[in-house]
Amino acid sequence: MAEERSKRPQRLVIFEERGSGDYKIAGIEVYGRDMEIAKVFNIEAPLPPIIDEPDEYISEDFHGDLVLNFLKHPDLSEYLVRLCNKKGIPVIASGQQIPGAICPFTCCGLGKKEGLGAYGQQFGVPEYEVEIEDGRISDVRVKRAASCGATYQVVRELIGTEIEKAPTEISRRVQYLCLSDPSDFDPVSGKSALHFAGEVHKAALKKAIDNALKRKDHGPGKH
Repeated sequence: MAEERSKRPQRLVIFEERGSGDYKIAGIEVYGRDMEIAKVFNIEAPLPPIIDEPDEYISEDFHGDLVLNFLKHPDLSEYLVRLCNKKGIPVIASGQQIPGAICPFTCCGLGKKEGLGAYGQQFGVPEYEVEIEDGRISDVRVKRAASCGATYQVVRELIGTEIEKAPTEISRRVQYLCLSDPSDFDPVSGKSALHFAGEVHKAALKKAIDNALKRKDHGPGKH
């Protein structure tokens, strides 16, 4: 069974409310490899403040390798996580705090974890590889990305940028693209998801630049 799963694309099942995950879905469809969106459940109906019967909105009839939970209503979101736990399907609920789910601060804050397949390998905390010529970025390769696609979308603007300015520039450009609410601050960290997205991309590019400089220092003829 495990061998059969490894030969076919990873199947993603997505739950959202009124298109709340559309931006991420588009990024996955454009940039994801070896995965397919098997089903999207979009709840369009107006929702009451308290939902006593969440099974009226969410059916148990879904199957996949990974569930992405973009639901906003806490009663529905928690019910979905319980269903996924019952079915043995890992579920990612970014920006939420639900026992039984993987809950990074943002989609671009997902660390590398076992059992998340192609999605976990390709999406989460961003990773870049850069080439440097004359103190400027000459090429950028995306190794891991935010599922919204921002990690890919900003790289074109970095070519030719001075390496001292590039990390701040990528942070600024990512924040322009991020759809997170800038006023939604986390009470513990004091940061918004928008600010976090900029900072995590900034850190990723800094690391890539440092690695590129080390390669130059230890290249042929260097001692």
